[in-house]
Amino acid sequence: MKTKLLISMAVAGAIGLTACQSNKTGSESADSTMAATDTMMKDTASTVNAVKPMGPAPEWAPTIRPEMQAVMEKLASYGDKPIPELTAVQARKNHTPTDAVMALMKENNIPAPVMNVDTMGKDIPVSGGNIHLRMYTPKAGSSPLPVVVYYHGGGFVIANLDVYDASAKALAEQTGAIVVSVAYRLAPEHKFPVAHNDAFAAYQWVLKNAASFKGDPKRVAVAGESAGGNLAINTAIKAKDSKIMIPTAILAVYPVAGSDMNTKSYQAHAKAKPLDKPMMMWFVKNYLSSMAEAKDPRINLVAANLKGLPPVTIITAEIDPLQSDGMLLADKLRAADVKVDSKNYDGVTHEFFGMGAVVPEAKEAMAYATGQLKAALK
Repeated sequence: MKTKLLISMAVAGAIGLTACQSNKTGSESADSTMAATDTMMKDTASTVNAVKPMGPAPEWAPTIRPEMQAVMEKLASYGDKPIPELTAVQARKNHTPTDAVMALMKENNIPAPVMNVDTMGKDIPVSGGNIHLRMYTPKAGSSPLPVVVYYHGGGFVIANLDVYDASAKALAEQTGAIVVSVAYRLAPEHKFPVAHNDAFAAYQWVLKNAASFKGDPKRVAVAGESAGGNLAINTAIKAKDSKIMIPTAILAVYPVAGSDMNTKSYQAHAKAKPLDKPMMMWFVKNYLSSMAEAKDPRINLVAANLKGLPPVTIITAEIDPLQSDGMLLADKLRAADVKVDSKNYDGVTHEFFGMGAVVPEAKEAMAYATGQLKAALK
């Protein structure tokens, strides 16, 4: 989606993708050893202001919050090549915002909390292969528990379950729901619409098999960040059109929702980090087979038939090319008579959502998101 078309595809949240820059290890490699990412989930009440930036606010983000700036400084300190200069395989080896947060926690002696969540992995069949699911099950609560099917970011090209472990784990801990994180297949090895098809297949599998892992098939929500936010909404639309049970609720965090890369936020934050306009264009090039696909309503969600969807919660970040996407999507949903609750967080960038260990706004956003999900899943 070059320019305007490109944005649509960069559904990352990867599409908040920058943060999603994929981890160096496979998503199925660490289902039972997530101690490192537990760090991300710590209670930040005692660490506010513990993390401070080294220099002045960058030119691309004069309003950035100190803690957010510290994360971006740490990410830049690794000296990785810009993603648009790399192949997808190379880009997946770059450091991620998650790496930066973990490093800052270590440097500032921010301890990791003990999370009351068990994890296990499961491979499921999909058209053309298999995909991996990671299930986060709260240790407390009586079964059957509600379920949240979660889709990570990364522009459909990079990132994995490990990079977004903090978000998935916090959602499970704070909602009391089983979170099923989906390792959909990535591009360019698997072009559009493979990720979208995998996302829907995972949702269908959960509906049919929830009882086998203590879940309640009648209380299933979908959630996602960036590209994953796009997948969450698409999954709900596909469920509606297929006349199967639609999700109880949808959470979309800075979703990729349009094909216009000349929106107000794209113009204001074209050079933002960790996600900028060139990266979005790179995601589009890798996921789509042709620029014509950028107009597909699965990419250009603001042109999709949104009527009949369940309540939607949308979170956006001020310093993010995708801010306008999320805001326009909220307007389109309201026009389609869908119940929408949305919040924008100032002073933070794309990928901030899972950084509650060091960024106060991330902790606030997670509390807001989980509060919305808990209310719907009751």
